[in-house]
Amino acid sequence: MEKVIRVLMSKPGSDGHWRGSVTVSRALADAGMEVIFGGFQSIPEIVETAIDEDVDVIGISIHSMAHMAYARQLMNLLDEKGMKNEFLVLFGGVIPDEDIPAMKELGVSGVFGPGTMTDDIVSHIREKISM
Repeated sequence: MEKVIRVLMSKPGSDGHWRGSVTVSRALADAGMEVIFGGFQSIPEIVETAIDEDVDVIGISIHSMAHMAYARQLMNLLDEKGMKNEFLVLFGGVIPDEDIPAMKELGVSGVFGPGTMTDDIVSHIREKISM
């Protein structure tokens, strides 16, 4: 029996753009993943929820252009807790292409912008989780 991949989908701060996170959450659930919808959470709350819910993936949806600050804060907090390699971390939203290499250098596995096919996100998760 295959392990069910558990995904926490959250929005840091009070960024009110929900459509992308809802669409991706639905696609992940349709692909057989269990999605925990965290809603609006601070970065420390996201990390605690990820640990408490024993998820495999942390998905962050952001449109406020604070993606670099949130990515740094998230990855630093995971590192402080000795859990940087325990979660696959994904970011989605309006993120400039020139920021993606720096986010990946921080440890973000994937960055998905508007127009990304949800099948590509599902494939990325399955590929990385099965490694």
